[in-house]
Amino acid sequence: MADSTPTQQPVRIGTRRSNLAIVQAEGIRDNLKKIAPHRSYEIVSLHTLGDRDKSTALYDFNAKSLWTTELEEKLVSGELDVIVHCLKDMPTTLPDTCELAAIPPRDNPQDALIVKSGLPYTSLKDLPAGAVVGTSSVRRSAQLRRLYPGLRFANMRGNVDTRMAKVDNPESEYTCMIMSAAGLERLGLEGRINQYLRSRDGGIFHAVGQGALGLEIRKGDEGMRELLDGLGDERSTLACLAERALMRALEGGCSVPIGVETEWVESGDLRMAAIVVSLDGTQSVDDVVEVPVRSEDEATALGEDMAKRLIGAGAEAILKDINRNRPAKD
Repeated sequence: MADSTPTQQPVRIGTRRSNLAIVQAEGIRDNLKKIAPHRSYEIVSLHTLGDRDKSTALYDFNAKSLWTTELEEKLVSGELDVIVHCLKDMPTTLPDTCELAAIPPRDNPQDALIVKSGLPYTSLKDLPAGAVVGTSSVRRSAQLRRLYPGLRFANMRGNVDTRMAKVDNPESEYTCMIMSAAGLERLGLEGRINQYLRSRDGGIFHAVGQGALGLEIRKGDEGMRELLDGLGDERSTLACLAERALMRALEGGCSVPIGVETEWVESGDLRMAAIVVSLDGTQSVDDVVEVPVRSEDEATALGEDMAKRLIGAGAEAILKDINRNRPAKD
């Protein structure tokens, strides 16, 4: 007798078409298989604007949706059911038709230093004056200019393999590069990390949401929200929502030098440290707040309070100057 049970459509998981993005989507698929083994899953990848244009510096794009727009269009049209993003690439304000459904347990949020193969340097303080750092992030370059004014900077775009090849090329100008530690670790490349860059030991503040993934769905898709809820992590979610509230209040994006660090302390409170730096590294404001955070509303309030404190200390003038001097785009 034929089985009359209706067949469920596969859960279509959207992602960018890079090695790291595929690995991240596969991780989400594998975890979904554990909590819903009766479902089938399909990964759909595509090139986004940020993937197609690998030469323009991120700062020069003057856009906040480089990695998300094309995927969101397919999500809203019903071609995808969920998108797996690096949370740091997600705009802090999503389209009205989409929502952030879950943030899984966060991986290492720090940045990492990778020195050209064969060179003897093992930390930022070891780099000689004039050493060239490869990065497309103004958050990274601004903070490093502030701490190590003798360094030089050159734009570096592309996927992890491309950037690794660029820095290791004996003919290239790069002495080293800065990347997300989580991305390297997810690809099994942690052996190339020369230094983890925490602010407390001569490094820098990381990007908002760095090290975390964001799972985006169509607004109102209750079935998908319920499915993905099993992947969410409360502490990671609250910390990342606080960071995103900070950036949203400062009207920042991935091309604005806002750095942050959040950590849960022994009391159970959430400690947030944040910094805003001018592009040339000569001006900066920073602050630290530690408060109880037990809900999404309290997380949002923490981020907004930090933004007010930074603005009161001069961050608004720094950010206005950055936007005033941003290259015009056609």
